[in-house]
Amino acid sequence: MSSEKRGHDHANCREVLAQVYLYLDLECADARRVQIREHLDGCSHCLREYGIEQEVKALVARCCGDEKAPVELRERLRIRLAELVVETDAREYLPE
Repeated sequence: MSSEKRGHDHANCREVLAQVYLYLDLECADARRVQIREHLDGCSHCLREYGIEQEVKALVARCCGDEKAPVELRERLRIRLAELVVETDAREYLPE
C-alpha cells in the first residue's frame, strides 16, 4: 500500500468518496462527518478527490444561486455519483 494511503483500505476510500457530497452539504450525521474528515486528513488521494468535488459544488452554487433541486433529482444524482465512483474504481484496477 502506498504511503499516501497508509491506514486506509480501498473500500473505506470508496465509501468516503461516495459520501463526499453528503459531507459537503452537511447532510450526514456528526459522527460520520468526523470519520470522513479524519479519513480526508490522512488520505491524500481522497483529499484530492474531495477538493475536486468541492470545486464542482462551488461552481454549481455560483451558476444556480439559491435554487434547490427537487428531492427526487437530488436522490437520482446521489445514486449516479455513487455509481460513477464504483466505475472509476473498477477502471483503476483493470489491467491495461
